[in-house]
Amino acid sequence: MATPLAERMRPTTLEGYVGQQHLVGPSGIIRRMVESGHLSPFILWGPPGVGKTTLAHIVSLASGRAFYTLSAVNAGVKDVRDTLNTARQTQFMGSPAPILFIDEIHRFNKSQQDSLLGSVEKGKVVLIGATTENPSFEVISPLLSRCQVYTLSPLSLAELEVLVQRAITQDVELKKLTFDFQETAALYGYAGGDGRRLLNILDLLQSAAENGRVTVTNALVERLLQTNSARYDKGGDMHYDCISAFIKSVRGSDPNGAIYWLARILEGGEDPVFIARRLVILAAEDIGLANPNGLLLAQAGMETVKSIGMPEARIPLAEVTIYLANSAKSNSAYLAINAALEQVRHDTPREVPLHLRNASTGLMKQLGYAEGYRYAHDYPRHFVEQEFLPAGLEGTQFYIPADNAREQEAARTILERWGTKYGKDASV
Repeated sequence: MATPLAERMRPTTLEGYVGQQHLVGPSGIIRRMVESGHLSPFILWGPPGVGKTTLAHIVSLASGRAFYTLSAVNAGVKDVRDTLNTARQTQFMGSPAPILFIDEIHRFNKSQQDSLLGSVEKGKVVLIGATTENPSFEVISPLLSRCQVYTLSPLSLAELEVLVQRAITQDVELKKLTFDFQETAALYGYAGGDGRRLLNILDLLQSAAENGRVTVTNALVERLLQTNSARYDKGGDMHYDCISAFIKSVRGSDPNGAIYWLARILEGGEDPVFIARRLVILAAEDIGLANPNGLLLAQAGMETVKSIGMPEARIPLAEVTIYLANSAKSNSAYLAINAALEQVRHDTPREVPLHLRNASTGLMKQLGYAEGYRYAHDYPRHFVEQEFLPAGLEGTQFYIPADNAREQEAARTILERWGTKYGKDASV
């Protein structure tokens, strides 16, 4: 069986690595670690096909360290311990600690992750994990506290173009052909920032060569992908496409589309807890304050799914999916926290107003802490106007109520209490 193009084109040096310049560029943290020879444990978090596994291999080669790998899909606690023992036994006196790479580390359960702690803490191995899921949810706190988390981004159009040019000019098979790129929207659109998927599409295009020439058009790419599309595979690209279609159907308020994609991912063997967790996130991000009960139902659904398991878990998943799809939508809370974080990250640290500080000692009282603070419950309707933002940010509006019944009621309350202080958009 021929080696896939993505494997044939896998780079072995940082110079040959495409993308993630914030990590491997001249001032990137991973490049600095490799050049210094001092590696610390880290987790690579990002979507599929952006170079997590490749980067781990390159770090091993560049640092001259032995490389051991485990896949969290099929490795148990015994496999982890056996691999750690092998790594320790093969380490020579004075040689640097070997690298233990764990792909899809988010699939390790607590006991499997616990078995790593001792070796990581004592520096017997340098752990590099790869995950497509938020490590804050999937990696236990003791292990997460010992690892830096580096986020990898989807490849840009320019980076995808670099991969294509490199493949058609350097690959032993593709350089035998002439590629005429008449249209590229489908090529790069279907790749979606995924380098591996892009190279897989090029592999398919090779089969369409006529007389040593490949004329690339949108229609050709679409036809080849439809002909060769696989069933849902929770370990492959179709997994991410179906999950994306599921979430977008709920966000788009189509219960029929949403329930279809739910059936697809369940039939494909997806972890029902993963689906439930995505619904919780969606309820907070896309339903939000338009219907706060959505988050409560999604959270209850997740707990129910955890307790009953499949096949019965399909029922609460369907209930939550249909409820959220039919619900009013608002991303105002999502936008508000992002706006506030943007302010904080790009602002100079501002002093907490004295009247908002806690006067827990006599000295603090002498310095004016809490002076002028008015206790809201001492006033009619439990409200009194006072300033809660730091100097220079007075009147800044982070939360803009969306156009739905619940938030327009909140907008009227804000307007009644604060007048036009927080902008004229407080009510529609």
